[in-house]
Amino acid sequence: MANPILKEKLEKGEFIFAPGIQDMIAAVIANKVGFDVVYGTGYWLTASAYGIADAGIATYTQMVDRMRTLVQTSDAAVIADADTGYGGLLNVHHTVRGYQEAGVTAIQIEDQEFPKQCGHTPNRKVIPVEDMVEKIKVAVDARTDENMLIIARTDSRQAEGLDSAIARVQAYYEAGADILFIEALKSKNEMRKACAEVAGPMFANMSNGGATPMLTVEEMKELGYAIAIAPSLTSLAAANAMETALIAMKEQGSPVPDGIPVNDFSEFCSLIGFEDVWKFEKKWAK
Repeated sequence: MANPILKEKLEKGEFIFAPGIQDMIAAVIANKVGFDVVYGTGYWLTASAYGIADAGIATYTQMVDRMRTLVQTSDAAVIADADTGYGGLLNVHHTVRGYQEAGVTAIQIEDQEFPKQCGHTPNRKVIPVEDMVEKIKVAVDARTDENMLIIARTDSRQAEGLDSAIARVQAYYEAGADILFIEALKSKNEMRKACAEVAGPMFANMSNGGATPMLTVEEMKELGYAIAIAPSLTSLAAANAMETALIAMKEQGSPVPDGIPVNDFSEFCSLIGFEDVWKFEKKWAK
C-alpha cells in the first residue's frame, strides 16, 4: 500500500520538499538525514542505472523495477516519475497498476509525445489536451489505493505558452488529477500566475541548471506552491565529488588523496545493512 504521508501533508496544508533519488546509496543517505518524502527521478535513475539520457529509452519494466527497489530501500514515501505512462491508454492503466503494486505514493504522468525528453531540454512535443485528459481519467480509474496520488505534468509551456499550460493542467485537475505540475516555467511571475489560476495543489521542479528559477521553500510557499522537488541536487553533487576524487587519485597516485573527504567505511557498512547480516550469521553459525 502507498505511504499515506503525502496525502496527509497536503490535506493539512504542510509544504513538501523532496530530494531526488538517483540510486540506493542516495536513498539510504536520505533515510539517515530524515526525509519523509523523496522523488524517484526518471532522469537520474536512468542515468545511474544505464548511463543513458532521459529520452524515452528506458522501458516501463526497467523503471518499475527501479521504483520498487527504491520503495523497499527508502523509509520515506516515494513520488515516482512515470514519463508518459509508457504509451497509450492501456499502457497507462498497466503502469498505474504496476507502480501501485510497487508501493509508490504518487505517480507522475506527463503530456509529452512518446518518446519523451527531459523537461528542461529543447524540442519537446505534447499530445493534444483531450488525449492527456483521457490518460488522467484512465490513471484515476486504474488505481485502487486511495493513498496513491496522481500527478499530471504538462510540458506545453515551451511550445504553446503559459496560458495554454495553465488551461491544460486545469483540465487535468478536472479529469481527476490530485496534483498539477507545469514544467519549465521561466520566472517567478509565471509561477505566481500559474498558482493563482490553477485550482489544485501545484508542484514545482527545482532542477539545478534548469529553466525555472531556484527558490527557497519560503519563496515557493509565498507563490502558492504545495510541493516541490530538487531532483538533480544529489546527483550533481555526487558526480562532482567523484570527479574531484578521481582527479586527485590520478594526480597523486594514492588511494587516499589529500584534500578528499570521505565517509567512514564502518559507518557506511552499518548504513547499508551489514549489521543485520552479521547478526544473522551469528544466530545461524554452526
